Amino acid sequence: MAANGQPEKQDAGEGEEPVLSLLDVLEEDDALEDEACAVLGACDAEKCSYPEGYVRRQALYACNTCTPNKEDPAGICLACSYKCHEGHDLFELYTKRNFRCDCGNAKFKQLECKLFSEKENSNSLNKYNQNFFGVYCTCKRPYPDPEDEVPDEMIQCIVCEDWFHGRHLGAVPPEHMDFEEMVCQTCMDRCSFLWTYAAHIAIPPVTKITSAEMDPESKDIKVDDSLAEGILDGDGSNIKTEKLKEEITACVIKEEEINKTNGASTSTETEQKCADGKDSHLLKTEANAQSVCKLQEMKMHPVSKANTATYWPSNWRSKLCTCDDCKNMYTKFEVLFLLDENDTVQAYENKGKTQQATERRDPLMTALSSMNRVQQVELICEYNDLKTELTDYLKRFAEEGKVVKTEDIQQFFEELRSRKRRRLDGMQYYCS
Repeated sequence: MAANGQPEKQDAGEGEEPVLSLLDVLEEDDALEDEACAVLGACDAEKCSYPEGYVRRQALYACNTCTPNKEDPAGICLACSYKCHEGHDLFELYTKRNFRCDCGNAKFKQLECKLFSEKENSNSLNKYNQNFFGVYCTCKRPYPDPEDEVPDEMIQCIVCEDWFHGRHLGAVPPEHMDFEEMVCQTCMDRCSFLWTYAAHIAIPPVTKITSAEMDPESKDIKVDDSLAEGILDGDGSNIKTEKLKEEITACVIKEEEINKTNGASTSTETEQKCADGKDSHLLKTEANAQSVCKLQEMKMHPVSKANTATYWPSNWRSKLCTCDDCKNMYTKFEVLFLLDENDTVQAYENKGKTQQATERRDPLMTALSSMNRVQQVELICEYNDLKTELTDYLKRFAEEGKVVKTEDIQQFFEELRSRKRRRLDGMQYYCS
């Protein structure tokens, strides 16, 4: 018996296969079921999602049989992958945001959706990428790739939603996957304002150790810090360098002095230039509060870009500025979803796990919760009696070394019902 009270696995002898207990098998099944529910995110396996419109986030598939390469890309929901495309060559896309099921529309020339046939010819707001043809990453290879012998995790960019090999992102992913989301370099360059946030919020990439250019008797190793855009402060915030940290502190002190000079009872408007010398931003200062754009504050300090993807912690979205100017900018770059905490893949997976936990709830406990105390006691007694009788019945098979068959279980319940009827008949006769 292990220290945690669970039975230990029996060590297999040399040349023998390891022995697994029933508990081991059940635990493995539960783990696989948890993973499956997380991937499916509470999607309905029976109903086409088309009537729901552009679903915030759902599991999607592409059918290589119906819409092969060089034709219009199309995506289908979970239920349609089961009911309409059984036996077809499907690409699993995992999850995409704001997508409406294409199954049976004009892109499918010889297939009609069996679950919901009344569909428009196309879904104009759907977005497609190379994943819909079964290729991923900058290397444009399939996954799994039969020609790739290098084990590597695939990571999804939360902006373009393409998948990338960790080794093709330009920066080594943080160890132990201690990041929540990733933005690829292409999306970082397109949404250039993210570089400013990256200097303060993103998790620094792993530094690369170069060839050992060092004194033979010295232990010092030359480290290439070109990828490290910042360091983590004690409270978890990312400060680019100690020098930058001092500059920020000095800036805050200077700002306080300006506020004192202006007076606490007056309301002033000051205009500040952006760090890149482009548009100016109007900052309004009032009695004891300031309406300040977080992005413009960060732009007061120099920001460098890197030829890499960036990795972000779990709470980074809550630190984005939500002023009107920034919201307009997010809309312009089509990334307004960054302000939605429920848009994250983590929230999507948690939804699937929550539904699974609800479905797994013990039927006995569910029944008990709707009964009064007298009914609860009666049900528990009946349950315990059934458990005892079934245990005794199965014990006989174990003692005789027999295999329990389906008909044996059926016979047990038939005998149980027969005894219960005789008992009820007896009670009615006695009462009469």
